[in-house]
Amino acid sequence: MRRRFLFVLGSARAEGNTELLARAAAEQLPGDAEQRWLRLAEHPLPDFADLRHDSEHVRPTADSAAGLLLDATLAATDIVIASPLYWYSVSGLTKRYLDHWSGWLRIPGVDFRATLAGRTLWGIAALAHVEQSVAEPYIGTLNNSAAYMGMRFGGVLLGNGSAPGDVLKDTDALARAKTFFAQDAPLARFPYEASAG
Repeated sequence: MRRRFLFVLGSARAEGNTELLARAAAEQLPGDAEQRWLRLAEHPLPDFADLRHDSEHVRPTADSAAGLLLDATLAATDIVIASPLYWYSVSGLTKRYLDHWSGWLRIPGVDFRATLAGRTLWGIAALAHVEQSVAEPYIGTLNNSAAYMGMRFGGVLLGNGSAPGDVLKDTDALARAKTFFAQDAPLARFPYEASAG
C-alpha cells in the first residue's frame, strides 16, 4: 500500500522549531510517499462538544475545518502530530483536534476507529528543555491515543529549540530525523499492558 502521510501542525507559530524538525524528517521519506501538511491554526476547529449520549451524530461538511481534518485523517496511512511541547503536553490546537476524534468515533457510517486501526501515529516535538524526560506526558498522550484506536505508534522525535531556528543546531535530533520514519512501528499498547508482559 502506498503510504500517505498527514502532517498535523499544532504550533501557534508558522515555521517554528517543531515544523522545521518535521520537515527534516519528511525529507527522508521515499519519493512515492504522499505528504499532506495541515496547519491547525489555519483550520481552527470549534470547541469540542461532548455529545456521546445524544442520538444525533452528523458528519461535518467537507468545506468546514472539521470536515477537512476528518477526511484528511481518514485518508492517511500515517498521521504525524507535529506539536511543540506546551506545558509538558501537546498544544491546545492539537488537543482540540484529538478531542474531535471522540465525536468522529460516533458518526454513523464513518467507522473512524476501524479505519485508523493498524495505521501509524507518530509525534514530533521541539522542547525548550535539555532533559527530554519532561516530554513523557506528551509521549503518553500520543501512545495511549494510538493504543485506544488500535493503531501502531512510531514514537516521538524530540528536538531542542526555543528561539526560531534553534532546532537546526540540535545535531542529535537532525541525525535521528534521518531514520525516524524508517523504523518499524509496533502496535501501541497501554503502559499497563506492556508491564503485564
